[in-house]
Amino acid sequence: MRRMFAFALLILAAANLSAQTNLNGAGATFPNPIYSKWFSDFHNAHSDVQINYQPIGSGGGIRQLQSGTVDFGASDMPLNDDQLKEMGKPIIQFPTVMGSVVPAYNLSGATAEIKFTPEALAGIFLGRITKWNDKALTDANPGLSLPDEPIVVVHRSDGSGTTFVWTDYLSKVSPEWKANVGSNTSVKWPTGVGGKGNEGVAGLIKQQPGSIGYVELVYALQNNIPFGPVKNAAGSFVKASLQSTNAAATSVTNMPEDFRISITNAGGKSSYPISSFTYLLIPTKWQDQTKKTAIVSFLNWMLDQGQSMVEQLNYAPLPKQVLQKERAKIKEIQ
Repeated sequence: MRRMFAFALLILAAANLSAQTNLNGAGATFPNPIYSKWFSDFHNAHSDVQINYQPIGSGGGIRQLQSGTVDFGASDMPLNDDQLKEMGKPIIQFPTVMGSVVPAYNLSGATAEIKFTPEALAGIFLGRITKWNDKALTDANPGLSLPDEPIVVVHRSDGSGTTFVWTDYLSKVSPEWKANVGSNTSVKWPTGVGGKGNEGVAGLIKQQPGSIGYVELVYALQNNIPFGPVKNAAGSFVKASLQSTNAAATSVTNMPEDFRISITNAGGKSSYPISSFTYLLIPTKWQDQTKKTAIVSFLNWMLDQGQSMVEQLNYAPLPKQVLQKERAKIKEIQ
């Protein structure tokens, strides 16, 4: 009798396993902390749906979605017209949260946090500013003794939406950067060493004295890496935070119907200038209707319960007007 009962349990377990819907995605590392929490919590509330996500960088996520090896992608850079055509299938780009990219550094000689002007950041990453006591840095930090030490630049080595946000900002504030380097998920870096993912860049900064790199805010906080305020378009030095990222969002007075927008270098005295939306790339047509039902369920959950979780991980929730437009857009998924 016990054997029959055990056998029945095995059959039931197998049936439940076969009834589970698996969704596979890949892409940006920028939102990975909140995506990990969302996918876990959604599974706890919907045990029949398992969402698996690989944080391989925005470029990798775009390529895997294009090749059909994943059900959805994720990118901090909205796809342009050419990329959408290359995708070979209609895609909706859903903003999920807002975050900030920060100049994080490792400089033991600094007695207070370092302020950065747009000119200084562009000069450092162009390789023109090579010492921590360069006039471009000392002028912005009166009273702060900066050492006569070399600057070690750290950047992403993989295709990265975080890189797009960083280079999009530099392209807006530096004509030289725009002309010689430009903005993309991957660029030809004038100087520096590369690390894979936000985790890799954060790790290199911690290991290398005198270094500076760019990481998403949550990675700087999790790794206890100092990061400085950045002078914004209004002339104010603003440090990345939930409040200053939300302030950048107020610059969005009219969200486009396709959600493709850049909010770097946003106006407003309290806006952090290197802020961005991040996106899930969702096909509009699904052959597997079970998967389609699961992804629609998740997207609606994300806009309702999910948004209440983002601040605890130092992301900013979506503005109300964006939430309303996304709920309407979800209905286009077939």
